[in-house]
Amino acid sequence: MEIKKRVIALDIGTKKIGIAVCDALWISAQPLKTISRKDDKTALDEIRKICNEYLTDIILIGVPYNMDGTLGFQAKNCINFIKPLEKNYKILYQDERLTSAQAEEILKNQGKKYTKDKTLIDKVAASLILQEYIDNNR
Repeated sequence: MEIKKRVIALDIGTKKIGIAVCDALWISAQPLKTISRKDDKTALDEIRKICNEYLTDIILIGVPYNMDGTLGFQAKNCINFIKPLEKNYKILYQDERLTSAQAEEILKNQGKKYTKDKTLIDKVAASLILQEYIDNNR
């Protein structure tokens, strides 16, 4: 099997960012953590640190397109948030409609108390975004 650069995936919300990472063989995506987005500069610095830790310059952004395929407020917000990293990182975009609902369903089926810890939803959603990308690009 070919060893590839890892990919970091982001599920960007207005308050929190879920982060996932794939393995070097591009087999599976793992939820990593959820960071605060109170201050975008601090959040971007944290994303840079994670990329350095996992030796990657590839970031996959989940873009929540509207159901008709257009860019709404949150999709534009995600794209604008990541712009400062475009110069030094390869930014990829993945449609992420309904991943938060899928993440909630997965957590519910696992018996996790996601209603008490909403950060679980964000990082699981990021892993779903990344897993779909891996499955489509192997």
